[in-house]
Amino acid sequence: MDLFSTPRLGVVVPPENPTAEPEFNHLIGAGMNVYTTRFPVTPGAELRGMLETYNRVLPDTLGNFGGMRLDAAVVACSASHYLLNPDGDRALCDELSAGVGYPVASSTQAILALCEALGETRLTLVSPYQPWLTDTSRAFWERAGLKVDDVVLVPAARNPDGGDHYDPYEVTTREILRRIRERRVTDGTALLFTGTGMGTLAALTELAREGTGRPLLSSNLASAWWARRAAGTGTGAAHPLLKRLDDRVA
Repeated sequence: MDLFSTPRLGVVVPPENPTAEPEFNHLIGAGMNVYTTRFPVTPGAELRGMLETYNRVLPDTLGNFGGMRLDAAVVACSASHYLLNPDGDRALCDELSAGVGYPVASSTQAILALCEALGETRLTLVSPYQPWLTDTSRAFWERAGLKVDDVVLVPAARNPDGGDHYDPYEVTTREILRRIRERRVTDGTALLFTGTGMGTLAALTELAREGTGRPLLSSNLASAWWARRAAGTGTGAAHPLLKRLDDRVA
């Protein structure tokens, strides 16, 4: 196989995110070459201010790929796009696509495209975010026409004062599975693990192995599903979680 004739996927990632590239590479495998650029570091910024900065500098950050020919690009940061309403998110992705000459999608738009392809209209969110950002996420999906049946919060740890400590990058597979199993998830609702920084592949694989019939979605999984189709590589060998989605879409 000619390595350099393989379709190219660009991924825009927050600077501290340790999860996106490994999960994209694991999901996509040899089907695409994955290249990344990172948002700038924002020292001292509160979370909302940092996310707003990401939206503001996104065109320039995507421009860091320069003249490299890409077949598609994903903005692997769900949280920043939750601050945009679904129409604003879509308009931004359309504008970026027109500017660079190849399709660009946020992870949130990839999730919406996958839900449409699956015919899914109901979600249960599995969220590692602070409560205010989880509420923002829920509002985003509801504005997009999806019904959010429930929310499963997954904090990373406990603070010294006993309160929950939220950090997507520190959430463990064990904690994800514990929180889901303790919750009676409504029948007929898809599980959406939101956030590109929360490692979810092991948890998704375990839940799929247990034989749950419900759709299992995540920000990175939906983005990989979208990217393969946008680049014309949506058929052939695929990670089992992608194949599971492909079988449902078919």
